[in-house]
Amino acid sequence: MAPPTAHATKGTVVSQEKNQSLLEGFKAFLLRGNVIDLAVAVVIGAAFTNIVNAIVRGVISPVVGAFGTKNLESYRSCLKGPCQVNDNGEVVEGVAILWGSVLSATLSFLITAAVVYFLMVLPMAKYLARRAALEKEKRGVEETLEITELEVLKEIRDALVAQRGSGPGAP
Repeated sequence: MAPPTAHATKGTVVSQEKNQSLLEGFKAFLLRGNVIDLAVAVVIGAAFTNIVNAIVRGVISPVVGAFGTKNLESYRSCLKGPCQVNDNGEVVEGVAILWGSVLSATLSFLITAAVVYFLMVLPMAKYLARRAALEKEKRGVEETLEITELEVLKEIRDALVAQRGSGPGAP
């Protein structure tokens, strides 16, 4: 068997370097902080969706249902001809506008957005604002201490200068 040609050897080296470069790039991509943060956000978001849906289905929807119907999707209007509905609730004759399902989806969205805002976003914003105010107050105290230290050092300097000026070698 003949030894590999210089061209084949060079191609193998280049492809190995390319593979290493691709693997190093992929590794760097995976180890970037924002990729991991995004993955965590997706997982937490999926779990959070279950909480929001449970609140909407278990608390909000029954309260809304107490004032009206629990099944808004049954509302429809007939656009053309008399609408006939079978036992499954499907329109078999006529053209029906299913405005109840649009209303149901809209209310579901608004209720979900309200639950997320009032139970999650607003409390978190208040917490972060309080935390920022405490941090600002802490920085203000540190700056005051730095200014006070600077004033004390200036007083010491002035006292030393005055002492030197009134010493035995003073004119």
